[in-house]
Amino acid sequence: MAETEDKVRLIRDRLKPTSDRQKSYADLKSREIEYEVEDHVFLKLGLPPKLDRILNIFLVSMLRLYRSDPSHVIPVEEIELRLDLSFEEELIQILDHEVNILRRKSIPLVKLLWQNHGSKKVT
Repeated sequence: MAETEDKVRLIRDRLKPTSDRQKSYADLKSREIEYEVEDHVFLKLGLPPKLDRILNIFLVSMLRLYRSDPSHVIPVEEIELRLDLSFEEELIQILDHEVNILRRKSIPLVKLLWQNHGSKKVT
């Protein structure tokens, strides 16, 4: 029993410098974060729809303060929603096209402008 306790103590003593070094690095990156009630935040981690039943509790370090930006607002009156809250995309214009030539095949690329997206969301 004493031999096991000695080995555990030895392992703990050898791991302490590494643990202290990691803590000092983490302390350099940490900062005080305070949010007020009704603050808007972004979650640093994007969850896929399959995980929508997960408890919605997150560490504060995963949140980023949201600053209002008018370009984030989608004009709701322009989008016609179906009963299942989906909408149909409509092609407005073909902006550009080219052919990407690889060794054994060529891939046509087309840049499209869609109805419910601005010029920044060209695909």
